[in-house]
Amino acid sequence: MEVKRFEEMELSSFILRAVEEMGFEEMSPIQVKAIPVILEGKDVVGQAQTGTGKTAAFGIPLLQKINTKERSLQALVLCPTRELAIQVAEEFRKLALFMHGIKILPVYGGQEISKQIRSLKSGVQIIIGTPGRVMDHMRRKTVKFDNINMVVLDEADEMLNMGFREDIETILKETPAERQTVLFSATMPGPILEIARTYQKNAEMIRMVKKELTVPKIEQFYYEVSPKNKEEVLSRLIDMYNPKLSLVFCNTKKQVDELTEALQGRGYFAEGLHGDLKQMQRDRVMNSFRNGRTEILVATDVAARGIDVDDVEAVFNYDVPQDDEYYVHRIGRTGRAGRQGRAFTLIVGKEVYKLRDIMAYCKTKIKLQPIPSINDVTAVKAEKILDRVHTMIQNEDLTKIIDLIEDRINGASYTSLDIAAAFLKMAMGDDGSKAEEGKAFEDFGDTGAEAGMVRLFVNLGKKQNVRPGDILGAIAGETGMPGKLIGSIDMYDKYTFVEVPREYASDVIQTMKTVKIKGKSINIEPANRK
Repeated sequence: MEVKRFEEMELSSFILRAVEEMGFEEMSPIQVKAIPVILEGKDVVGQAQTGTGKTAAFGIPLLQKINTKERSLQALVLCPTRELAIQVAEEFRKLALFMHGIKILPVYGGQEISKQIRSLKSGVQIIIGTPGRVMDHMRRKTVKFDNINMVVLDEADEMLNMGFREDIETILKETPAERQTVLFSATMPGPILEIARTYQKNAEMIRMVKKELTVPKIEQFYYEVSPKNKEEVLSRLIDMYNPKLSLVFCNTKKQVDELTEALQGRGYFAEGLHGDLKQMQRDRVMNSFRNGRTEILVATDVAARGIDVDDVEAVFNYDVPQDDEYYVHRIGRTGRAGRQGRAFTLIVGKEVYKLRDIMAYCKTKIKLQPIPSINDVTAVKAEKILDRVHTMIQNEDLTKIIDLIEDRINGASYTSLDIAAAFLKMAMGDDGSKAEEGKAFEDFGDTGAEAGMVRLFVNLGKKQNVRPGDILGAIAGETGMPGKLIGSIDMYDKYTFVEVPREYASDVIQTMKTVKIKGKSINIEPANRK
């Protein structure tokens, strides 16, 4: 597929400016094929999945055709779910950012219909809605389809699976016969082709096969975390792997700002990059990252487009990417020029299902890893420092330094080993003291648990109508620890014993202090601590 840039298309300057603002320069394959055909006014049947850029593929030509001086409804986009309708509307608003006098309205169930009616009365050119709610407005006569010149069916197969076929056909029959009809679907079952034959005229078929992930040298891991632990887990991973340069991706500008500030507060050399920064600020941040003064760049997907730095050793998905293709773009920032790269993704709750979609799309394996404990981080950091020490011993002449140390320990109450230990602790910075705190906290003694586990006492039992699943769900949900790692749960009338891996015990005790189970505050502590 040839590479095309948006400015090569005959698009309005307002749309081109918006596309540039969003950070897109090259068109995706579906956009290259679909935009010119839709602009010509032809009906289209497009086979493309989420993550291919299909929203812009129909959104750009649709917006191009809107007469902003006319306040009547001119285009209708049907989506299977409220979430997709909101997402498509948001994308349209970004594309129409510099178009004056345009009004886009998402309509879906679950939102008060009276609000939608008020908006419709004020004049709307584009409706993006679910079939059920669009039908509601048709029955109430709050929408008029007389001037519609384009209808888009987005994810048509999903709409049919949800039982919307009759609604779709009713809506299409109510729109003008001379309209342009664009249909996008991930699959092409018989009913979809029937709708195409019945309601489209000489439709052009556009099929796209998703590209595969081509970065096999990148190790990919994910960690199940709770929202409030994300920052701590990210910090531990950065400390443990200690990448020379790393990219951290967030889904929103606000999250970029908050995380950048938090990382700076923890002493990291971090800077943020997003669309609200002026060009001068962006240049300063990027120059600082390229020359190594900034070690961690926190960015949104749009802001990160065009970043071309070969030495990025790790990519962290602080937020799961919204589109499958974004994941490919993100992790492709590491492992450049034949180097080994690593990608880490933090998963909260049901986001694991989104990650499975990404794995299917990328045809790759993203491995679940346990969250590293403070002791894990300390051990890895010490090992890296000692490796450097070993190299120095092999390659450097240390005679003068040895003489200095011998002078110091002559007659002293400490040994050269004590000096080496003190230097190691200094080289590790704050981690030495953190490790001691962690060790003291994690040395639980004999709690009667299996090897590698800690048995914890919880002050809730059967008489409080608490079940083992409630205990398991609360611990896994709040700490981000995979539920399958939790050991035996022994429940009695007024209390419960639960076993967790030793490396998670400190986190479990700390995190669960403020948690309630079935509205009841809990006390959790090591069992039979000696």
